[in-house]
Amino acid sequence: VPTLAPGPGGLTPVFERTRQRTEKTVALTFDADMTSDQGPRAASGEHFDNPELIAALRRLKVPSTVFMTGRWAEEYPDQAKAIGTDPGFEIANHSYSHHAFKSPCYGLPALDAAAARADVDRAFAAFKKAGAVNTVAVNTVPYFRFPGGCYDEQALRALAPAKVTAVQWDVVSGDAFAKDPDAVAEQVLAGVKPGSVVVMHCTHSAAPVTEQAVEKIVPELRKRGYRFVKVSELMGK
Repeated sequence: VPTLAPGPGGLTPVFERTRQRTEKTVALTFDADMTSDQGPRAASGEHFDNPELIAALRRLKVPSTVFMTGRWAEEYPDQAKAIGTDPGFEIANHSYSHHAFKSPCYGLPALDAAAARADVDRAFAAFKKAGAVNTVAVNTVPYFRFPGGCYDEQALRALAPAKVTAVQWDVVSGDAFAKDPDAVAEQVLAGVKPGSVVVMHCTHSAAPVTEQAVEKIVPELRKRGYRFVKVSELMGK
């Protein structure tokens, strides 16, 4: 699995978009967010999963990278395993608790350096426990996405021992808390360039129109000549 070399002083490297910017490839990425304290909300019926979105990606044959929190994998182990053992997907680390690695960050509770590293390890352990690993190729890739996308040099230093590549994005879909799938689709279509990484969400309660937006985005980008790839393929270019 491709990774980037560490930055100056061994800092965790950060990937935002491929350097190969002539081939029309694009990576749709989906954050499966759930914080460590949202168990009671899930127990009361709130859906932090989005099986309809995953089904649509399978039906449309769109290879995708899912940045999953460990807490999400614990809440939905069957779905985590189904995604992780499907060759059309790869699971990457989005922390265990979805707490911030830098403060302030959208009101998220912040972790210190030691807790941040432990949080990453705990997420990988949750994926393994859920069986979210393909027997042919490990689908839990050594990639990490900072909760909220928030990081600084201290966060990159704290994450360095985990030997992961941090994956950001260059296209914000705007699907979080959106109610209009057409607006989400238009924002993605306006922003995508060859080699782009698009950030979206796989959490129905916080991003209820993502599946409908994807249904519009995928055929239009294919019409424009784009090919969908996972982050690992994009990073290897």
